Amino acid sequence: MSTKRARTSLTDMARFSSSMISWVLLTASSLVLLAVTAAVGTEEKPVTFVFGDSLTDVGNNNFLPMSLAKSDYPWYGIDYEKKLPTGRFTNGRTIGDFISAKLGIPPPPPYLSLSPNDDALMKGVNYASGGAGILNETGFYFIQKLSFDDQITCFEKTKEAIAAKIGVASANKLVSKALYFIGLGSNDYVNNFLQPFLPDGQQYTHDEFIELLASTLNGQMRRLYQLGARKVVFHGLGPLGCIPSQRVKSWKGACLEQVNKWVQQFNSKVQKLLYSLNGELPSARFAFADSYGIVLDLIKRPQAYGFKISETSCCNVDSTVGGLCLPSSTLCANRSEYVFWDAFHPTDAANAVIAQRMFAKPSIGGAPPPK
Repeated sequence: MSTKRARTSLTDMARFSSSMISWVLLTASSLVLLAVTAAVGTEEKPVTFVFGDSLTDVGNNNFLPMSLAKSDYPWYGIDYEKKLPTGRFTNGRTIGDFISAKLGIPPPPPYLSLSPNDDALMKGVNYASGGAGILNETGFYFIQKLSFDDQITCFEKTKEAIAAKIGVASANKLVSKALYFIGLGSNDYVNNFLQPFLPDGQQYTHDEFIELLASTLNGQMRRLYQLGARKVVFHGLGPLGCIPSQRVKSWKGACLEQVNKWVQQFNSKVQKLLYSLNGELPSARFAFADSYGIVLDLIKRPQAYGFKISETSCCNVDSTVGGLCLPSSTLCANRSEYVFWDAFHPTDAANAVIAQRMFAKPSIGGAPPPK
């Protein structure tokens, strides 16, 4: 075989492999969404378990007395029910809240708000915790938070509590039919690797760091599988280089392209990991939901979605310590015109757009290739 033909063959094989990865992940996602669609409008509503960080936290950190990652004060929740803070890191609803509404179910309650024998455990639970990451050391300066490992342990306790109520066989059936939504990784960058004073950013190259993330996540996904999780959607990272807390590091206020390239590499790495696990673990349906392009388009073309400002936050806290919307913050005049609420988190209006686009036409298995 000539060198040219060999190179062509290798290229074709690579394209085929990439297509197969996307196809398998798309199939896995379709099965999850079909299960959701079948349940919506029927008496049997889907049971959902949510794992994540501040993008999906609905109040777990409120129950951690020493945690520095909290949003239980004004102006958080100003556009939520009763206009009161709930522990959500936005002015209103999270993406998870909107997805729950689409499924026809109330948002799962925070795990730490429930007693061990609460019947609500059997209807779904939210374990997400502000400051959490894939790595246990991520966000350590928040003092208290539930890392992904901690959240999985909480789920294990949930399953034990359910088994005590309805028996082991019925508990196994419940958790195997449930839907699992995972959104983690942002803090592993923003509150770990990208911080110059933290060790991970000093001792690892990005290639080494992403391998650490992938190997850790591999073990965590396997642990969830062993506990009974079968239908799982992992929500990939958005363009972190374009959030207000990162843009202020550019003297022009532009997106940090290097950070975005690293995020794209992370997304691709996770996508391939899920593909591998689907092929190895019987009945596993692990899907990758890619919102990178959706969020980037929202930031680049806010007017197309009814917004006006996407470079800065409504609370004008882009460069303040912590980047959160404090009671002393001066709010923007029209919150619905802003994509970002504080230096890290989208507004209620932006979350509505992101969730709508993901649910209506989910971008699964299509993470932008690293450049």
